[in-house]
Amino acid sequence: MVKKIDASTLDLQEKNVVVKRVSKTVKGGRIARFTAIMVVGDGAGHVGYGLGKAAEVPEAIRKAIEDAKKNVIEVSLKGNTIPHQVIGEFGAGKVLLIPAPEGTGVIAGGTVRAVVEMAGIKNIRAKCLRSSNPTNVVKATFEGLRSLRSAEEVAKMRDISVEALKG
Repeated sequence: MVKKIDASTLDLQEKNVVVKRVSKTVKGGRIARFTAIMVVGDGAGHVGYGLGKAAEVPEAIRKAIEDAKKNVIEVSLKGNTIPHQVIGEFGAGKVLLIPAPEGTGVIAGGTVRAVVEMAGIKNIRAKCLRSSNPTNVVKATFEGLRSLRSAEEVAKMRDISVEALKG
């Protein structure tokens, strides 16, 4: 099914999804920190995301990239779109991913767009159905992409031919 991918063998690009300033209130006042969500991908079916927190923005981004390289997954693609419609859920985040014909482009919000572009998907329609929290939307998108199966994979799991699956 889903196996761990060695990120060091891939030519990964990085994309910043969001950098936020967060604070913790302690006895002496507030402690400000930064949290960053980064997505890495090779544009050919491999994508990963990571979360980093630190006192400085560059350090938070570096930590997020390191974390993203540890969470790289392989996505089933059909040409330059996805093989079938899927809904990904994580927490309150729910993302609907719909395959689109050639020439449609990426019709998605900024958070989902970052993930699918890094995965190498060129034609897709996407909609966030519940939460718009960037962390949950990224994780929900990953759950959807992780659950995609090509016709060959489904036929192999069921021990039948692809023609028998379609007919």
